Amino acid sequence: MSYNTFGHLFRVTTWGESHGPGLGCIVDGCPPGIKFTVAEIQSYLDKRKPGQSRHTTQRKESDAVQVLSGVMPDESQAEVLITTGTPISMLIWNEDQRSKDYSEIKDRYRPGHADYTYDVKYGLRDFRGGGRSSARETAARVAAGAIARKVVPGVIVRGAMIQMGIHAIDRSRWDWDQVHQNDYFCPDQQTAQLWADYLEEIRLNKNSIGAVIEIVADGVPAGLGAPIYGKLDQDIAAGLMSINAVKGVEIGAGFAAAALLGSENADQMRMGPGGQLQFLSNHAGGILGGISSGQPVVARFAVKPTSSILTARQSVTASGQEVDVITKGRHDPCVGIRAVPIGEAMVACAIADHYLLHRGQTGKG
Repeated sequence: MSYNTFGHLFRVTTWGESHGPGLGCIVDGCPPGIKFTVAEIQSYLDKRKPGQSRHTTQRKESDAVQVLSGVMPDESQAEVLITTGTPISMLIWNEDQRSKDYSEIKDRYRPGHADYTYDVKYGLRDFRGGGRSSARETAARVAAGAIARKVVPGVIVRGAMIQMGIHAIDRSRWDWDQVHQNDYFCPDQQTAQLWADYLEEIRLNKNSIGAVIEIVADGVPAGLGAPIYGKLDQDIAAGLMSINAVKGVEIGAGFAAAALLGSENADQMRMGPGGQLQFLSNHAGGILGGISSGQPVVARFAVKPTSSILTARQSVTASGQEVDVITKGRHDPCVGIRAVPIGEAMVACAIADHYLLHRGQTGKG
């Protein structure tokens, strides 16, 4: 199986399976001299890890990360590590696999999952939670994203869930401080309360629901990205699309731009204080012609409902027998909740990659 690596200069390779001994990543191309702590990486992994509320899978994983290579200690500051410019290897042990939960469906294709397509491509599949197709793999991406955030000076990457099912937030009530005050990474306190009842009803009905997540990167310098086939938004979209269960990505106004007039959509410009160019809106999502404009980079992605549900679905077996499938075990009624830190990580990695590409091509950085 190829294609376990993403990025050009800031390259991330992930490895491991949902029900194997562990998983991890190798970050290659990270510049030397970048300082970080394991606690900083762990803080992002803690946002993604399962079992933190009744609204996510009850699989119990500490997701404790170990940094195995590519760093040396900073002798002047306890706990601080410094990148050496060599490959950074990080490991996360699996602690709470329950492969027996999948024994009844090892020969049955779960609707909405990659069971059939993996089988038809490779002639076999890991029925124990999906193997590499499991969202468990994304823990390694979050670890890599924590390093990526350190590469570009001043960049802040934040995410929020802005829609669950049919219920979207009221953007006039957006408050970043609220994102970590509820179980849903929701920036709107009132909508978070609505989601609580909504998701509980869905869970009790043995069903699941999808979501939309928005990622905003502030402080991205102008000039990142390249025309035609090296666009910054192209790589952001590819990274977000690679996340499990993602079925749509948009930048800036996205699909809503199709309903705007040209006079409305084009972000007008004026000169601001200190002779700095200012944009009067950001329908472009901070990227023009594939190159960052200096405005906040804004991306959204849609996550489908979790396919593993306790409601019977029609399917077939590997031998062609028609069956009904109920997926037992521990699953997220809204997988979009834990997709927020994953989306942040993928956007951070894409920006770090393009920052290094820009520095290599222009000498600026």
